[in-house]
Amino acid sequence: MQTNLADFIKNTREGKEADDILRKCVHCGFCTATCPTYQLLGDELDGPRGRIYLIKQVLEGKVATEKTQQHLDRCLTCRNCESTCPSGVQYGRLLDIGRKVVEEQVPRSLKQRLIRSTLKTMLPTPWIFKPVMTLGQSVRPLLPKTLQNKVPVRQAAGLWPQQQHPRKMLLLDGCVQPLMSPNINYATARVLNTLGIELIRAPKAGCCGAIRHHLNEQDAALDDMRNNIDAWWPYVESGAEAIVMTASGCGVTVKEYGHLLAHDEVYAEKAQRISALTRDLSEVLPAFETALVGRLQGKLKQRIVWHPPCTLQHGQQIRGKVEGLLKALGIDVQMCADSHLCCGSAGTYSVLQPELSYQLRDKKLHNLLATKPDIILSANIGCLTHLQSGTDTPVKHWVELIDHALTSA
Repeated sequence: MQTNLADFIKNTREGKEADDILRKCVHCGFCTATCPTYQLLGDELDGPRGRIYLIKQVLEGKVATEKTQQHLDRCLTCRNCESTCPSGVQYGRLLDIGRKVVEEQVPRSLKQRLIRSTLKTMLPTPWIFKPVMTLGQSVRPLLPKTLQNKVPVRQAAGLWPQQQHPRKMLLLDGCVQPLMSPNINYATARVLNTLGIELIRAPKAGCCGAIRHHLNEQDAALDDMRNNIDAWWPYVESGAEAIVMTASGCGVTVKEYGHLLAHDEVYAEKAQRISALTRDLSEVLPAFETALVGRLQGKLKQRIVWHPPCTLQHGQQIRGKVEGLLKALGIDVQMCADSHLCCGSAGTYSVLQPELSYQLRDKKLHNLLATKPDIILSANIGCLTHLQSGTDTPVKHWVELIDHALTSA
């Protein structure tokens, strides 16, 4: 693709990166075949190729419009297109650059500004989010269905292991997951404790930065990232083996710290180190397959269907690890039709684009439930909450299944 970027961005860091990405695109259109919003809407501008053209026009000097913004807003950032693209176009990064420019050119309505401001302020801030979620869970039966969908039933987390081990790993506790589903991180700590690893939570670590980053508050997101680096660094220097992610949406972001902070003279080197240490849980537990099989072989009889989050299979390009481990443990693991497609959660997307989000959820649940599972398993808090809002079939994080088997063995 030939480019002629406008002077306002041509010689900037973002402009040079966008130019490199745009020049890789060969207009083949393979990406449209795997784009969820294109499949729903059938509009070229609601697929990756069309959005790339829109971004290119804006970066070349054409003034963005509300229509431009609408088409970019409708993107889930699932990055399915990146898995499909034969040319290696980094569409997700190009979208971040394009959205930021469009945000500066197109004023949003008061309603949109209020919603987005609430999301980027409340969700990453525990002292605000905790009382709101606690109240919501207390009165959940009285809430309208739209709010019930966002407020999961309160769950007991159990006990955090107190044993100390020579081997230590850090855990990103996250911002919303400890309040919406605290049992996930506690289950992870118990499983790793059983395997001789002590999981440590850095008290000052917070949101990974994804929420603000994808709401175009990119400078604030970088501050979230710097805060986490500062919180983790003493533990890294003390020999922590890895930084474990139990939410794949956080994991894909932390793995990009090195890229996103490459321009920061103070944090660039540390950010690279943090990204290199970051591991999704599915990259950690398979190394202990033999030990887990020895403890659990024949004790797990459920029929499960595995929903791989987009942030795992496309963002981090991790496939087959969870399924392989669960199968080795004797679990009947099913994959649904179109397992590569997004469930519609996509971070704050289900709040900002509810109509499209729920259409995608219902399509995904139709395919998942067609496998007749006892449980639906996934690996990201957004997917878990979104899918559970549409079915009575239990939707769990995959580590919860292993934890339950180990504690009841």
